Amino acid sequence: MPLFWKPYKSDVTQFIDELKARRPTLEQEQKAGRALLWDRDLDADQQAEYEAARVPQQPYVYQTAPK
Repeated sequence: MPLFWKPYKSDVTQFIDELKARRPTLEQEQKAGRALLWDRDLDADQQAEYEAARVPQQPYVYQTAPK
């Protein structure tokens, strides 16, 4: 190892580190934003209704009706 060797950090990693240093609440803001759209409890009744309404699909969707 060279005497003045330092570990490599990509530009993207440096940018993210600087962004987190400037905005320490960034991760909490991201989690709050994610919770608005994605982190929700599923309604079992709605899920069952969705599964019951599914229409079976042919194994090969581009195939026309059998002759």
